Amino acid sequence: MQTGLKTTTFAITHFTVAFTVAWLLTGNILIGGLIAMVEPAINTVAYVIHEKIWEKKTLKQAGIPISA
Repeated sequence: MQTGLKTTTFAITHFTVAFTVAWLLTGNILIGGLIAMVEPAINTVAYVIHEKIWEKKTLKQAGIPISA
């Protein structure tokens, strides 16, 4: 549950930053919005995958069996 909440807050923060940067760089609110929706969505999926890999690595280093 904690990972889901962390992922959600990360996505909201990332969307806000991506939108603001894209809008300021392009001067176009529509392009800023499109970039802000696509890039963080992809990055959020990558983040979840990264967290799972990191958790498995941490468990392995601690000698804790990893379930499939």
